[in-house]
Amino acid sequence: MSCVGSISLSDIISTVEFNQTGELLATGDKGGRVVIFQREPESKNEPNCQGEYNVYSTFQSHEPEFDYLKSLEIEEKINKIRWLPQQNAAHFLLSTNDKTIKLWKVSERDKRPEGYNLKDEEGRLKDLSTVTSLQVPVLKPMDLMVEVSPRRIFANAHTYHVNSISVNSDCETYMSADDLRINLWHLAITDRSFNIVDIKPANMEDLTEVITAAEFHPYHCNLFVYSSSKGTLRLCDMRASALCDKHSKLFEEPEDPSNRSFFSEIISSISDVKFSHSGRYLLTRDYLTVKVWDLNMENKPIETYQVHDYLRSKLCSLYENDCIFDKFECAWNGTDSVIMTGAYNNFFRMFDRNTKRDVTLEASRESSKPRAVLKPRRVCTGGKRRKDDISVDSLDFTKKILHTAWHPAENIIAIAATNNLYIFQDKVNSEVH
Repeated sequence: MSCVGSISLSDIISTVEFNQTGELLATGDKGGRVVIFQREPESKNEPNCQGEYNVYSTFQSHEPEFDYLKSLEIEEKINKIRWLPQQNAAHFLLSTNDKTIKLWKVSERDKRPEGYNLKDEEGRLKDLSTVTSLQVPVLKPMDLMVEVSPRRIFANAHTYHVNSISVNSDCETYMSADDLRINLWHLAITDRSFNIVDIKPANMEDLTEVITAAEFHPYHCNLFVYSSSKGTLRLCDMRASALCDKHSKLFEEPEDPSNRSFFSEIISSISDVKFSHSGRYLLTRDYLTVKVWDLNMENKPIETYQVHDYLRSKLCSLYENDCIFDKFECAWNGTDSVIMTGAYNNFFRMFDRNTKRDVTLEASRESSKPRAVLKPRRVCTGGKRRKDDISVDSLDFTKKILHTAWHPAENIIAIAATNNLYIFQDKVNSEVH
């Protein structure tokens, strides 16, 4: 595994997303590129062997820009990718950097027309005096070509950095969230959006929190949730009013005074929020834990899982090297029974909600060999060490799993480790023991 110092920063993966069927997987990187992987069909010789994911298409989504009014460079880094539900043979996805959201069409072409009347084979117009008869153009087979084209560009609506985009279940609208505002867009209209949340105070000195993530409910098109740097979740209903500054529900866990420290507010900031596939639960990630919330219970989460509690004593050094501000994502499996999130040292964690068992696994070159079985890893904080245990002091904080995705129906997971994408499949669930 390469460490950050020896690789190009533009190659670092910044987002990972399966489409609704799981047949396509998209990654975005800091260089503004999007790479789409397609799952190969099952082999006829090995009908039980699942197809691997191979590169389907690569394209440059965003370029670096400069805001002359504010004298600011706008990075090309892809912050988020979201697939639209498939309506026809083509696929559509939204990608965003800090300011501009783009809608891309991904389509295939395996035939080309031949036999034009007014053009020659190279597309040049013929001399009309030479056209003596008419012919019907025909479609001839050609090598498969994947075409990617930008269909819409949604710009100039965000003053602050976009951190989330989410497609609505109505398949017509989507929202984009930055630090202080959330906008609602129609997928067909690029020149205007509706501001549905605005937490910007009249005086910026009064600012106490920022929006960290936002997502639409999976099937109620009027509901969405957004999280804040204060560790709160707000569920909003667009039927109540056009501007959803007054939330319908506020999810917040009272702080334990005995755990209060200088770092309390930083580590309570929610870095990711995801609705369960059922729409009944919310999954949130803060610096040290993942929590499951029931939409019907606002005063505390129904489940809390410690991701790396052994770091609680290391918060001072993690603050000094800025790791305490890392934003880890979280993911549900297809049945909402297992949750996954990343950690340091290229470790990622899985928690089985039914058995309450958890496991630490590692994304490494060794574990990515074909048919290699992932071995559980264990971090020890002192005392007796078992043979394969790793000491908390020898963890590599430059190797971090921030971005993960879980196939919507199968036990296939995608793990972004710096500039490497790992895809593990099939026996993931049996690993949680």
